[in-house]
Parts: sequence; structure tokens; C-alpha cells
Amino acid sequence: MKTLRIKTALLALAASAATLAAQATEFRSADIHPDDYPTVTAVKFMGERLKQLSGGKHSIKVFNNSALGSEKDTIEQTKIGALQMVRVNIAPMNNICPETQVPTMPFLFRSTDHLHKVLDGPIGEDILKSCEKQGFIGLAFYDSGARSIYTAKKPVRGLADVKGLKIRVQQSDLWVALVEAMGGNATPMPFGEVYTALKTGLVDAAENNYPSYESSRHFEVAKYFAKTEHSMAPEMLLFSKRAWDRLSPEEQGWIRQAAKESVPYMRKQWAEREAKSLAAVKAGGAEIIEIDKKPFEAAMKPVYDKFITDARLKDLVKRVQDTQ
Repeated sequence: MKTLRIKTALLALAASAATLAAQATEFRSADIHPDDYPTVTAVKFMGERLKQLSGGKHSIKVFNNSALGSEKDTIEQTKIGALQMVRVNIAPMNNICPETQVPTMPFLFRSTDHLHKVLDGPIGEDILKSCEKQGFIGLAFYDSGARSIYTAKKPVRGLADVKGLKIRVQQSDLWVALVEAMGGNATPMPFGEVYTALKTGLVDAAENNYPSYESSRHFEVAKYFAKTEHSMAPEMLLFSKRAWDRLSPEEQGWIRQAAKESVPYMRKQWAEREAKSLAAVKAGGAEIIEIDKKPFEAAMKPVYDKFITDARLKDLVKRVQDTQ
């Protein structure tokens, strides 16, 4: 039934995608998260700003809660122009735009402040622009916190405890390599399938940030949250280049401005939501485990060796590390 609903919605989106000329347009944007999630509220805020900037000409409708499929599905829909915009974690873009691998790399960012300095500056702009040749206009980066491992049956208190665990990862080769470098067995699957997989034992563990751990109710079936904080991979806001090229420079400017203004709004929402989510999962019985991250960080050399191979990517990594 859900597949039929998605197909019906996509047919409607594809039919409307060809009419994006100069008339008033309600741009379609996808997200996998629920209504009150910071990425969803931030894109809605962007839609309100776009409406104001365009004098009511343009607006944004958010299809959230995986209404149009997984992140991988909605990326493909955005590329062909059936969707005009999408908010995704950066990891599913790794196999499409090689430069997006850099912010995804484990233990790259020293702090949230470091992350913001990098992504708000020339390095962030270079990474966003790199996706244009693949059919996407990169508009902005959103926060996604630090990702950590949570388990269903036994806690992870050190690197040795990861060995042999079946760990759900995003559909990204880099993410598979990251978990395998820790000694785990990576199991790629869409976010919407993870709760059942944890509950039934199809996977032993997953990894994510506090708000996703809480909003997905994963803490109900995987109560051991080990603070590995192995990645601060950000979210990306992408616009379909096919739809973008049919807009005037003035319209493109409105969209870029609205997206830029949504970033500080999202970050404030994110910080508040992280604190709220941490309190909620603790109240729900989750055990938050402090661990020594150094052994995890030391295990990541093969990941860098495998994915940061050419001079361009090595230079990007160095520029990130040199940012103060």
C-alpha cells in the first residue's frame, strides 16, 4: 500500500515538474524525519522566507516521514526533476559526489565550532559546488550532531566489543568501510527499516545522533548508547539542477538567500532538540556509555587510505584539519 502511495505521489510530482516556468510554484522537498524534526522545521522556515522574498510567488511543501521513499529514492527523484528539493544526510551522496566524502570522514572535525567554520567557508562552498555536475545545486549544510553506536543486547564499552556485531549503516560505501574498520559487520538499509531490524535481531546495532535515536524510538529496542562520536557528517540541502535551470537568476537568488537564512534557525533548533532528546532517551531507560575514543580513531587509517586517494581529496582533508 505504501509503495502504491509513493508511486502515485511521484506520478503527480513528475507531471508538475515540467510546469516550473515563470508562474507561482510550490516546490516539493523531501525528508525522512517526522514533523517536529529540526531538518523538517528548518525547510518549512526556508519556505516561509522564500514566500516573503518572492512576494508570494514561490513556496515549499515538505513531504516528510519518508512519504516519498528513502533518502536514496528521493536523491534519484531530485536528480531527474520529479522533486525540486531534498534534505539528506551527506553519506548517501558519497557515491555520487566524491568531495562529499570529506565531511563524512571519521573523527575529522574537532568540535561543532570547527565543523561550522569549515562548512560556512570556502571549503563548504567547494563541496556544495562539486555536486552541480551530477545534477544537484548544493544550497546549504545543516547540523547532524555526532553519530555514535547503540546496541540491542550487549553494551559497547570498547573497540573489542564491536567485533562481529551486525551494525546498520546508511547506504554508503564509506559507511560500510568505517564499521568494518571497527571490526563490525556493516548492514546497509533504509532508516525506516531499522526499528524492526533491531527488534527482530536482523541487526545487533545501529549508529546515529541523539535526535534520530529518540524520534525513531530506537532507544526502546537498543538501550545501550556508546558515545563513540565517530562522525559529525552533516546534512545537505540540495535542489534539482533540472528545475534550477528553468528559474531566473532572481528566483535562484531568492532560493539561495532563504536556504542560507534557514541555517542558523536549524542550528538553534538542533541544539535544543539534542538536549531534549538526550533527556528523553535517558528517561526511557537508555544507558549512555562514555568510552575511550582513541582506539576507535586509530582504527580509521584504512578508511582514509581507501577513500581519500587523489590529490584533490587529500587537499580538502588537509584544509579542514588546518582550519582553526
